[in-house]
Amino acid sequence: MPSFEESLTRLEAIVAQLERGDLPLEDSVRLFEEGTQLSELCRKQLEQAEGKVEMLVKQREGAMKRQPFE
Repeated sequence: MPSFEESLTRLEAIVAQLERGDLPLEDSVRLFEEGTQLSELCRKQLEQAEGKVEMLVKQREGAMKRQPFE
């Protein structure tokens, strides 16, 4: 599975190609489908990363406590 950065780079390239508007319809549809899949993959990877992110919160006694970042 490609990394988030690889997927995002490819997605940006697809958008640039589609925005030019010089591709045959079949190629545009194929790229659109690939872009949709990459977008979903990026969304899932971001959701997973969000679930892993934690922040440290200082408690009254000065100790640090981990809690999920919202």
